[in-house]
Amino acid sequence: MTWSAFATLIVLNLVGSLSPGPDTFFLLRLAVRSRSHALFGVAGIVTGLSVWVTLTVVGAAAVLSAYPQVLGIIQLVGGTYLTYMGLRLLRTASKELIDARAHRFASSAQPLPDAVSPADTLGGHAQVYRQGLATNLSNPKVVMYFAAILAPLMPAHPSPLLAVGIVGAILVQTLLTFGLVCVVVSTEKVRKAMLRAGVWFDLLAGVVFTIVGITLVVEGITHLIG
Repeated sequence: MTWSAFATLIVLNLVGSLSPGPDTFFLLRLAVRSRSHALFGVAGIVTGLSVWVTLTVVGAAAVLSAYPQVLGIIQLVGGTYLTYMGLRLLRTASKELIDARAHRFASSAQPLPDAVSPADTLGGHAQVYRQGLATNLSNPKVVMYFAAILAPLMPAHPSPLLAVGIVGAILVQTLLTFGLVCVVVSTEKVRKAMLRAGVWFDLLAGVVFTIVGITLVVEGITHLIG
């Protein structure tokens, strides 16, 4: 692999990392409430990503293409999880909106979430890590995405050293990208701006999770009965 091909791979992965999706909304929602929780979420997502990238490098995309039923099962399970996450976010955000309207007579000064321990609303760091891992692993189409960007750039039979290097580079780049986004979003100025629309952001995240989840469920069923 040439250096230009390697640079192209990193740029493509950077664009993919920053594209709106379940991983991005999951991290942004955490970052406006707790930087440490967001970084544990990043760790969970990168752990899941390590599974998908490794499987892609060893040729899992070809297996999923040859056996669509396997892909269907993974999509069905992953889509169900994302739909559950989305509906839970929608329910929580809707309850917050109703409570806010019921208490509109109260003072308009809203305390920042840090007045309450993040663990009370987000769970512990280990729980957030597991949620990040599950969110990333819930979408098997990541394998197809990496197969699409890796196939034109990688040799047909990469050496073990090259394969490890590519996996490592993608993971490090994703870790740094998501980590930087979380650090920036959790700064006081950005955080305050986003908290003003906190409930609406949760609603948007819930809609995205639900739509992606239902789409995966439908595609999974299609692969299983097709």
